[in-house]
This record gives sequence, C-alpha cells and structure tokens, in this order.
Amino acid sequence: MPLILWFAAGELARFVLLYGATEVAYGDARQLRLIAVMTLLTLIVMTAMTVTTGMLYTLRGALWEMRARAGEGVAEERFFRVLDRVAPVFAVLYLAWGFQREDARDVYQMDIFHHFYDLTDAAWFGEETDVGRGLTDLDWRVSLGAMVVTFGLKMLFAKFVEQGKGKFYGFLAAFSEFAFVFYGLNATVAIADARSEWMEHRNVVAGTSDLWEQAQKTVPAWDAVTGVFGDFWPLFIGAVAVPLAWLTVAMLVFGAFSDEARTLVKGTRLEKGVDRLESSHDLTQKSFNQVTGGFRDRWVPLANALRMVFKSGAPVFGMMCLCYVAITVAGEYGQRALLTLIGTREEWVWVYQGAPVSFVREMLQTVLTMALLAATYDIAATRARLNGEPLNDA
Repeated sequence: MPLILWFAAGELARFVLLYGATEVAYGDARQLRLIAVMTLLTLIVMTAMTVTTGMLYTLRGALWEMRARAGEGVAEERFFRVLDRVAPVFAVLYLAWGFQREDARDVYQMDIFHHFYDLTDAAWFGEETDVGRGLTDLDWRVSLGAMVVTFGLKMLFAKFVEQGKGKFYGFLAAFSEFAFVFYGLNATVAIADARSEWMEHRNVVAGTSDLWEQAQKTVPAWDAVTGVFGDFWPLFIGAVAVPLAWLTVAMLVFGAFSDEARTLVKGTRLEKGVDRLESSHDLTQKSFNQVTGGFRDRWVPLANALRMVFKSGAPVFGMMCLCYVAITVAGEYGQRALLTLIGTREEWVWVYQGAPVSFVREMLQTVLTMALLAATYDIAATRARLNGEPLNDA
C-alpha cells in the first residue's frame, strides 16, 4: 500500500506539473513563460526522483540487510538525508541514459492534446501557431544566459556537497544539474547546428565522409554485421543496462554505492594505471576527463553496481534482468488483453478509458520493479555480509 500511495502521489504531481506547463507557455512575455516551462520540466524530473527514492525507502524495513545493520546499532537514515544523497548521482544517471526524453515527450503531447483545436484552427486558416513549441522556442541568448547562471549554481552546490555542508545541497545540486541541461538546450542546439554547418564544408570532413561511404560499399558483410549489432544493441540496453542503472539508484538509497573508477579496478592491474593518471599533470587529467566524461558517467556507476551484485554470484544479476524484462513484457501484454476484454465500438472513447487502464498497468509494473530491485540488493548484500564483505562503501 505505501508503494501504491507513493506512485499515485507522484502521478498526481506529474499531471499537475504537465498541465501547468501547457498553460503557462501562452500569453505576454513569452520568453519568461518559456523559462517557466523549462522550470516545470525540471520539477517533473525531480518529482520522478523523489517518488523513486520514496518507494525504495519504504522497502528498507523489509530487507534482511537493514535488520542486520539495526542489530549492529546503525541508526536508520531519515528520508530527506537519503534523498539528498541520491539526488546528485540520480541526476547524472538520468541524463546520461536519456531518461528525460520521455518527460519532454509527455510535455509536448500534453500541449498538443490540450490545445488541439487551436492547432487545427491555425492549420485550417494557414496561420502560424505556438502550440507544441514550449520546449523549443526559447531564444538561444536567453537560453545561454540561463545556462551560465545554473552552471554557477551547479558548481556551488556541488562544492557544498563535497564538503558535507548543510542539508538539501545534494537536492539543489541535482535541480541545478537538470536545469543547466534544460535551460541550455536551445543554445546548445543553435551552436551545434552552426558548427555542423561549418564543419560540413571543410575539405577534411568532406573527404572523410566520402571514404566512409566507400568503405560501407566495399567492405564484405558490412551491412550484415552492422545490422546484427543495430538489432542487438537496443535489446541489450533495455534488458541489461537500464535495469542495472535503476539497481544503482536502489543501492544508493540503501547505502551501498560507488561511482569511482578506482573502486571498479581495485585489486587488478588496472589500478596502477589509475594511480599514474592521478599523479600526472593537471592538464593531462583534465584532458582525460573531457574525453571520457560521458562514458564514465554512463558506465562506471553501472559497472560498480554490477561488481557488487556479482559478489553474490552472476545468477542473481541474470535473474534480475530476466524478471525485469518479464515484468515489462507482462505489463504490455496485460494492458493489451484488458483493452481487448473491455472492447468498444468507437475508437475515440479510449481518450478517457485508456488513462485508468494505463495507470493500473504502470502502477503494478512500477511496484513490482521497485520490489525486484530491493530484493536483488538484499540478496547480494546478505551474501556479501555472510562472506565477510558487507556492501557498506557509501
């Protein structure tokens, strides 16, 4: 029941914020209104973070590992302390894996649905319309200015988090991280478009493109290899990487997590390479961080989570991935079966009938997924504790 209540509260807050984003975008002082739309999008993502953390936090009392810690005299953390710890890493993982795209898509779809007649009237009379452009019409100069401000706030709150000062700085750092990306989206796109247009006319780039196209035509089995990889990679991401990313968040809620490369390679020959890098010139370290930043943000936390789970045996992780996929597939087919069972003669009635069915499916799927993540962590942590290596590196 607490999981259901968390989910329902999150969906209610999400709907209110989505509706607000579709209303605030229209009127005078449009650029200020578009900044408000970006702010609401940021709050939508923060709501998802809070609900996810709350659902996992609710399950702490049912875990063997938490009972073992309580028996050792470890005090239970308060929810807001856990949320403050989760927030910065959640922001990095959420953005690194592109989960914000679904939130932006929901804002766009709500805008189109809510102002459908305004859109069709404009199309009928050949007029321009702002419907559906709340996330794209922000002037790039305003976007760049907001980007600079939020970047400064992000760095400030990150310093406070590193120094362990005060409360809610982790939450504010995550808010600034999301806002930095969303506010700067239009400026980034404008600059990237101008840069790509300039780059396309360079001789070296043009020559490289010709060589690449020639290689695709002449290399044997090129289409077969790339086709198999293209078919396999999305399945790998959805069945392995995505559940591992959410497991990383769960581990952080329960107090066992690391996003450091040193932790990943500890006890191996690669640890010497990390030592050499950290002892190198500052410019070398900064250059390495610039080149590998996106890769490290996306994969190092997941690799560390995988390392922790593998301490209890690979079958635990395999079973988690299998159950995660089974829950997703069962939810989709269950919704399809329920819609078929209800039936209707008019397609338009699904505008209001489909919403509660989707709510029930997403609720069951989310509750089972949170329970699956908690169970996976609990098994791994309990086995690690019995082996004398408790998962307590947070």
